[in-house]
Amino acid sequence: MQLELIRNATLKVTYGGHILLIDPYFAPRHSLPSFTGRSPNPMTELPRAIDDILEGVELVIVSHLHTDHFDAVAKERLPKSLPILCQPGDEQKIREAGFADVTPLSQSTVWQGVTITPRQGSHGVGPVVEKMGSVIGFTLEADGEPTVYWAGDTVLYPPVVETIQQVSPDIIVTHSCGARWDGDLIVMDDNQTLEVSRLAPQATVIATHMEALDHATVTRLDLRRSANVAGLDPSRLLIPADGEMFALGR
Repeated sequence: MQLELIRNATLKVTYGGHILLIDPYFAPRHSLPSFTGRSPNPMTELPRAIDDILEGVELVIVSHLHTDHFDAVAKERLPKSLPILCQPGDEQKIREAGFADVTPLSQSTVWQGVTITPRQGSHGVGPVVEKMGSVIGFTLEADGEPTVYWAGDTVLYPPVVETIQQVSPDIIVTHSCGARWDGDLIVMDDNQTLEVSRLAPQATVIATHMEALDHATVTRLDLRRSANVAGLDPSRLLIPADGEMFALGR
C-alpha cells in the first residue's frame, strides 16, 4: 500500500490496487475562523494542487462532517459522481451537497475487493462528546495488503483498545495533535499515541492531524521528543509532514 498525508486528517491511500481519499479538507490557508483566537485556520497550505490530489481517486471516505474533515472547497471540487462512504446519519447532508453515490458505512462493506469495516470512536470523553457529535473510524483489509486501522477523531478509550486487540492491525493511523475544546481533550495527544504503540507492538503507528489547526496542543516535534524519551523505535512511529508519502507492507 501507499499512504500520502495531504494535510490534517486528509489522506490519499493506494490500497488493494485502488485509490481512496479520506476526509478531504481543501480550504486555503487562513480562510476559516480560529477555534481559539490563536490563528485563522487552516494554519498551513495544501502541499500540492487540488487537481493533483484528486487524480485517480476512486472512493472517498468521510468520517464526520466537521469542516476540517469535509469542507466547502471539497464539496465544490470533488466530482459529484465519486462514491462516498460516510458514517450513518451524515448521508443526507452529503447528498444535499450534490453527491449522487453516498452510502452509510453501517457494517462491514466490500468495495472492489477491499473490506471496509466501521469502528467506534469518541471525540472526547464526557460532556464534550455531545458538543463534538458522533464520529467513526474504520479498518481496511485486502489480499496481500497490511491491515490498516484508521482510528479517526477519537481519544484512546476502551472501544479503540478493543479494536486494536481484536484486529491486530499492521498499520494504525492516529490523530495525535492533542486538540482541546473548552479544555477537554478531543483527539489523542502524545501520551495516548504512545500508549497505542505500546498496545500494538506489531504495528506501525502513523500520527496525523497535526499542526494544521489552532486548537492543537501537540506538535510533531513534541510527539517525536516524547517517543524518544519513551525509547520507542522511530520506525514504529511515523510522523509525516504534509505531502509526505510512505510505501508500507505487512
